[in-house]
Amino acid sequence: MSNFLEVVKERRSANKFIEGIKIPKEDFIEIFTDLTLAPSAFNLQHAHYYVAEDKNKINEIYEASYNQYKIKTSSATIIVTGDKNAYLDASKIYEGSKFLGIIDNSEYEFMINMIHDLYERWGEEFKHDEAIRNASLSAMQFMLLAKNKGWDTCPMIYFEKDKIKNILNIPENEVPVLMITMGKADKESFRVRGYRKAVSEFVNFI
Repeated sequence: MSNFLEVVKERRSANKFIEGIKIPKEDFIEIFTDLTLAPSAFNLQHAHYYVAEDKNKINEIYEASYNQYKIKTSSATIIVTGDKNAYLDASKIYEGSKFLGIIDNSEYEFMINMIHDLYERWGEEFKHDEAIRNASLSAMQFMLLAKNKGWDTCPMIYFEKDKIKNILNIPENEVPVLMITMGKADKESFRVRGYRKAVSEFVNFI
């Protein structure tokens, strides 16, 4: 697919996947390469991805996710996390801009100090919320990019976060935000789209 609106309309949350289909590593690399263009606050790129393809690992995730069947049938199960400490990488991220002359040293120092001050002054709740906000932006773009490559996905939140963190050795500073199952949807499980609100029901022009 190449038409953006077509991708948006064709993306559906898969209820069941066709078992036994392997996603080529090249597809993942292309998706994640394009995903680097996803927006994030201050370009801090809070999102991290844990891609489980091994059946034993998927079985562990399945048990920590209340035995949801679509995990068993998926080609890959992906955990998206947000890094609460992403702001600590600001100096590394902005070094390139300084090196290329996009910003001078005083602008560089201002940006680093401003970012650190914001995250540390606003505290742990802000860091946690920022991790979720920015990982969610990334995850939506991931699903659209996957659909553009012909793969179906389903975002999921019903899992035991602590167990998932242990299974995948996720560090303490990362918040599990979403689980995304991925593969080829079993078309027989497709349902008619549910009710979609009219624009007037969720948009206020003020």
